[in-house]
Amino acid sequence: MSDAIVPKGQPISGDPEKKGWLFKWTNYLKGYQRRWFVLSNGLLSYYRNQAEMAHTCRGTISLLGALIHTADSCTFVISNGGTQTFHIRAHDEVERQSWVTALELAKAKAIRAQESDDDEDQIGSNAVAISGVGEADGEDAGGIARELAARFHDLRTCSELVARHGAVLQRSLVDLEIPPSDITIQVAERATLFRISCNAMMNACSEFMSAAAASTARMSRALQHEREQKMRLQEVVEQLARQHDNLEKTVTARSTPHSGGNGSGQGNETEDEDHEFFDAMEEGVSSNADDKTAFVMKVPVVFVKDKEGENMGGVSEEAASTVTKPKEDIKVWPHVSQVVSMVDGHTRRSRVPDKPNYPLSLWSIMKNCIGKELSKIPIPVNFSEPLSMLQRLTEDYEYSYILDEAAKFSDPAQQLAYVAAFTISAYATTSNRTNKPFNPLLGETYECDRMTDLGWRSISEQVSHHPPMVAQFCEGQAGWQCWQEFTMTTKFRGKYLQVIPLGGAYAAFPASGNKYTWRKVTTTVHNIIVGKLWVDNHGDMDIKGEAGPAKGYVAHLKYLPYAYFSKDTQRKVTGVINDPKGVPRYVLQGYWDSRVEVAPVTSASADGTQCTTGKFVVAWERVPAPPDSDKWYNFTLLAAQLNEHESGVAPTDSRLRPDQRLMEEGLWNEANEEKLRLEEKQRTKRRELEAATEAAAAAGQPAPPSPRPLWFSRESVGSPGNPHLCHMYNHRYWECKKRQEWAGCPDIF
Repeated sequence: MSDAIVPKGQPISGDPEKKGWLFKWTNYLKGYQRRWFVLSNGLLSYYRNQAEMAHTCRGTISLLGALIHTADSCTFVISNGGTQTFHIRAHDEVERQSWVTALELAKAKAIRAQESDDDEDQIGSNAVAISGVGEADGEDAGGIARELAARFHDLRTCSELVARHGAVLQRSLVDLEIPPSDITIQVAERATLFRISCNAMMNACSEFMSAAAASTARMSRALQHEREQKMRLQEVVEQLARQHDNLEKTVTARSTPHSGGNGSGQGNETEDEDHEFFDAMEEGVSSNADDKTAFVMKVPVVFVKDKEGENMGGVSEEAASTVTKPKEDIKVWPHVSQVVSMVDGHTRRSRVPDKPNYPLSLWSIMKNCIGKELSKIPIPVNFSEPLSMLQRLTEDYEYSYILDEAAKFSDPAQQLAYVAAFTISAYATTSNRTNKPFNPLLGETYECDRMTDLGWRSISEQVSHHPPMVAQFCEGQAGWQCWQEFTMTTKFRGKYLQVIPLGGAYAAFPASGNKYTWRKVTTTVHNIIVGKLWVDNHGDMDIKGEAGPAKGYVAHLKYLPYAYFSKDTQRKVTGVINDPKGVPRYVLQGYWDSRVEVAPVTSASADGTQCTTGKFVVAWERVPAPPDSDKWYNFTLLAAQLNEHESGVAPTDSRLRPDQRLMEEGLWNEANEEKLRLEEKQRTKRRELEAATEAAAAAGQPAPPSPRPLWFSRESVGSPGNPHLCHMYNHRYWECKKRQEWAGCPDIF
């Protein structure tokens, strides 16, 4: 049975309003499956068990605008505009009605919260911030009024539910006995009296709310009058203090004529007291190259700190957006094909073993699937390449020198143009890499430290298994940082498979404070059933400036889909970089598998649809793959070096994964056996945790801790008006590697 609804008096933030076991329709093969449902903050989420609440949510539907209706005595349906539909079955009719009532109340609460936020935003734009007791009183008065309105809205919702269910009860009684008996007539009369009493109570509450609103308005006017009086008194006191100080200075100057020069200086200093200036160029912060000293009049100073917490100088809030560090000689690091680097005392390899020519027998695959659940059928390594998804995502930084170039630019539009070119370069290898990477195990990591030869290093971790999610952080010596939370959804359309990324990616330049965010475009794999596989990337990408001088800048990129009858060259990308006013500043053109060019906009029409540009400059050009790479999975030189054995890495590193290593060495049968062993080991651990959680719940004891990411933690990021949770790097990995402290790493291999 479900738990009772939490009272609405003063609920603890984040506590569920209702939770319990229900049955959810999954598909025609499995039918209804038992799931743990949690209703909280206008969202209905479900999990396989209580242990998953700490790390994995199977699905969530927002009640804001959702339709809730009952299908039969134990089943109800929740639909959210056609995009999501939950068919849920309760144990009995009483439990079903309990959940439906709780969902209706949560839906009304969510609608009211949204309307309240809109009203507060409109009021807040015209509000004047003042301090002291008056402000606290005003907040208390407004808070009381909002609390009363919220309670009245709850009463109205309950009244509507009572009226609705009362009418249903009357109809049921009439249908129960025809002709109606004395008992049914008596019950119907009492139901009518109950509904009339509820209406009378609602009318009384409405009158009370009207009186409270009128009283609140009078109190607000009186409070505003008191505030104005206080401000006028403060101005008078400050003016009297200045006059008194000027009078003292004048008397002192007249009484000491021999120090007239100093007295004159004091008099000037006093006269300029109301126009006091503070130099904005302090330690660690200087003005631009034209070098006029920057001054700010009477504004608080903000101390900028680096990630180690050391003070990097003070700069005023007004000047923070304009005062930047002087341009320094930033090194642009070479491409991997231009360096010869060492690992463990020997030169890094330039290729992997050739791909063996093993025939793929569909009958042998089907024979191994007989009698197994669909979710437990292992995918043979024949469809894979000897790299994990963590290593595949690390390939995004093959052309990291584009970010090195971007770090040199002080113009946000020019910097954003090169960031856009970098995002395009990440798709360069997808044109001829059709094999899937290995799915990482939960807790699997991958490090790539190329600081000494390529100027960057990255750390990745599989932070969730259902749904699969990778968190990654990369930093470059040129002064840039990138991180992403990669998860995806797939759609199989018969002839092709679509991969739709869901996570966000970020790039930041701490020296200037610029920060950009984007989401990857859709990748489609064609000819899944018959024919040669080929890949296309298509869709729109918006790279937005979130912080620093780049805030408000947007790069609009369009990846044109493949078209059989198009006259243009396929795999084309076009883009424009707009400033915060929507004026085009740079344009971009090229192909996601070969090169990208950028050019400044010299003039543009009023609507921004037509513009003239300067000379196009190549921002990125693909380095050709080794001539015989088609024999070893079409790897690039960087991809061939990613899985090379390296000492000192974490015990969870992808290089140490046995099935992946066996596949690389050409032992595919042994790799399939090892892959099956690792997957079954992971399932066993999950089943043991679920059993321990259920046993603890039955005994009334706290649930055992669920596995959590080791090098990343979930934090609230984004703008204040649009916060969201994201896995952020905790800056501990490289220090632990230096000391070889791996005690917290799980046993996954």
